[in-house]
Amino acid sequence: MKVAPARINHLSIAALATLLLHIFPLSLSFTPPHRGGCRLFLDTADTNEWDALLPRGMFYGVTTNPTLLERANEPCTVENLHKLASTALQYTDEFMCQSWGATADDLFQTGMAISEYDRERVVIKVPVTATGAEAASKLTKAGVRICFTACYNKKQALIAASSGVEYIAPYLGRITDNGKDGYDECRQMQNIVDGLGSGTRILVASLRDADTIAKLAMEGLDTFTFNPDVAREIFDEPLTDNAAEEFEEAAARGGTSD
Repeated sequence: MKVAPARINHLSIAALATLLLHIFPLSLSFTPPHRGGCRLFLDTADTNEWDALLPRGMFYGVTTNPTLLERANEPCTVENLHKLASTALQYTDEFMCQSWGATADDLFQTGMAISEYDRERVVIKVPVTATGAEAASKLTKAGVRICFTACYNKKQALIAASSGVEYIAPYLGRITDNGKDGYDECRQMQNIVDGLGSGTRILVASLRDADTIAKLAMEGLDTFTFNPDVAREIFDEPLTDNAAEEFEEAAARGGTSD
């Protein structure tokens, strides 16, 4: 007996995507098709800033750590991080938060508990120390996504690349504050991971102005996290504001010169 081919064979890709969106409306996240490799993160735990800035659509995710939680008067607990993740992931694709603990096992256990909320979209940050590397190895084997944080030296990119973690976060501003060229360190880290054929992303942090982001982007870096002030600075261009105002005035006149 000849069996009729399954109906799915006759569906176009677009029709199939539409069907899946109707069946699983909350399980598929939307990624802008022209974003390319760029990933911008908002570096704050202040949910008021999330409400103000995340709807602009430029952010791939949110980054936090215990210091940022403290500044925002948010408890540094697994339960609260799950709550924050549920809010951030309504707007973005990823939520990064930091594990804590005095030993590698402590870091592992806390990281496992935090990431349990969503293993695909929650990224766990651990310091790029010997203890952090040990914890990261165990977390990675358990299917947890990892970002090495508190990076201050280009040689630490070797740790990230050889460990196979997804991100490493150099603190550009603080590197410069400590007598080195933070811009050059970040650029060389990118060269290291590229030269090794690693897929580890250099997530540049401690950025204090928008021009530095643009300058690094011209060098091929594509992943950045920055605070709300820098996020607003990116939009700060009076000439564009004036042009937009002129467009609105013309629209209000109905496209006539009368």
